[in-house]
Amino acid sequence: MGADPAYRAVVPPIYLSTNYVFPDPSTAGPYDYSRSSNPTRDQLTDALATLEGGVGATAVGTGLAAVTLIAEAFVPGGGRAIVQHDSYGGTWRLFSYLASQDRFEVEFVDFNDEAAFSEALGRGADLVWIETPSNPLLRITDLARTSEKAHAVGAVVVADNTFLTPLLQRPLEHGVDIVVHSTTKFINGHSDVVGGAAIAADPQVHERLRMWANALGLTAGAFDSYLALRGLRTLDARLRVHAENTSALMTLLDGHPAVSKLHWPGLRSHPQHKLAKRQQSGFGSLFSLELVGGAPAVGAFLDGLQIFHLAESLGGVESLICVPATMTHAGMTPEARAEAGISDGLLRFSVGVESADDLMTVVDEALARALAVS
Repeated sequence: MGADPAYRAVVPPIYLSTNYVFPDPSTAGPYDYSRSSNPTRDQLTDALATLEGGVGATAVGTGLAAVTLIAEAFVPGGGRAIVQHDSYGGTWRLFSYLASQDRFEVEFVDFNDEAAFSEALGRGADLVWIETPSNPLLRITDLARTSEKAHAVGAVVVADNTFLTPLLQRPLEHGVDIVVHSTTKFINGHSDVVGGAAIAADPQVHERLRMWANALGLTAGAFDSYLALRGLRTLDARLRVHAENTSALMTLLDGHPAVSKLHWPGLRSHPQHKLAKRQQSGFGSLFSLELVGGAPAVGAFLDGLQIFHLAESLGGVESLICVPATMTHAGMTPEARAEAGISDGLLRFSVGVESADDLMTVVDEALARALAVS
């Protein structure tokens, strides 16, 4: 049976109406105004909550809108947030901006440094922000252990699951309170919409997110929700091809003389490979690397590179490459990038669903160009 209650359409219709008729002045129907609730958006949030194993989801206009929503809803004035030091540059920038306005205090910490993380928690926390795998260095954070420690000091724990989606990782099952997604990425998967979502494990947390999203005017539009829901239908199939292509590229890159560092948790050499196997059901299709020849090699690698688009974002059907220091993480200070280990020569790859043979051919050619200038 289709999901459309009116005509049993296989593809549910899009409800673009701003407002809905009241039966009488004192009685609202199930929908009244689309900022507050919308049938198309509800289809998307119901699907996301089901996939993540949450009690409810809140869909908002962008991934950063989801970060904003959570920060406003769960960090009180004068409160304190602990954020992973190598998280997405936009996340770092937002928390830094809010802290600079004396909205609350933020501390950026290496979550894999047990002593540093424990010391930070000792100073108190209202919110602990995890990103695993991290962007762009693919570091893995132990979700269960981090959540347990954060809950001990009364913090709400959030995990950004954008890189893996609920098909490869379900943070709520490891004690996390809220899962956040940039639905722009794998959930939508076609690089034609921006969106975000927050999925809660607890009904009271979900209701707080829903209330704040409505009050702040952050909720996603009907058409964006429709596109994200369309993309979600092919998520499983896309992830399988993403994974096949990434594994193929690893056979070329791992140990290649042009590559000095290769970051992907699927490699046995990755320092948290065993942890990734334990809490994930796959390793994802994002990886990053540094080249032996530094900046000149990066230039040679990119010059003439085919198939891969030099562009920000990730998780679409097309393969993308970026230089995080000047693109996705340009909002961080140089000092913060250095502290996080994001060098000017780091390249981040988002592997698409093109022919694996074609991807390997163009990357092999690019590696040869990079090696020639090393």
